[in-house]
Amino acid sequence: MKLVVVSAGLSSPSSTRLLADRLAESVRELAAQGHAVETVVIELRELAVAIANNLVTGFPPPQLAAAIDVLTGADGLIAVTPVFSASYSGLFKSFFDLIDPDALTGKPVLIAATGGTARHSLVLEHALRPLFAYLRAAVVPTAVYAASEDWGSGGDEYAEGLPARIRRAADELAALMAARPVEAAPEDDITALERQLSDLRFD
Repeated sequence: MKLVVVSAGLSSPSSTRLLADRLAESVRELAAQGHAVETVVIELRELAVAIANNLVTGFPPPQLAAAIDVLTGADGLIAVTPVFSASYSGLFKSFFDLIDPDALTGKPVLIAATGGTARHSLVLEHALRPLFAYLRAAVVPTAVYAASEDWGSGGDEYAEGLPARIRRAADELAALMAARPVEAAPEDDITALERQLSDLRFD
């Protein structure tokens, strides 16, 4: 299975990339029992100029076209953005504006965000989830937000806090990726994944 991680962090290193890596690591660990997982990370800051050129010209440069192909061919997606002005970053939105509206239909997606304060955590439900609903992706029930204070909170993966949220969301994504029909038509994806999402919500 191929897991693609999209990180919209602007600095290097960044808390956005750190969260993305921890989510991906947890998904790999949970999926390893039944499936080998190949992980590809797309760093949007490295594609910023290419994204701007595509928006202006309508044609993606080769590096951007390759990233889009990798994304649309993935079995699962982790999408992580920093919060700016109470929403996802402009770079994050610009990249997903270039994705064909049908390309993510039925694809399992885990959404996550980072910010300086917990007050911005609603960005997950007010901005990110509607974006991927529009793209008809199968977004897992648990979204992960990491504020600055979360990184020093410690705790284990079963206690309340960031480690627990990461593990729960990763578990949901790994389950959806494993349940996704092989070479299925988009409508088959939606049927199987909606059933799996229902099971995750009401266990």
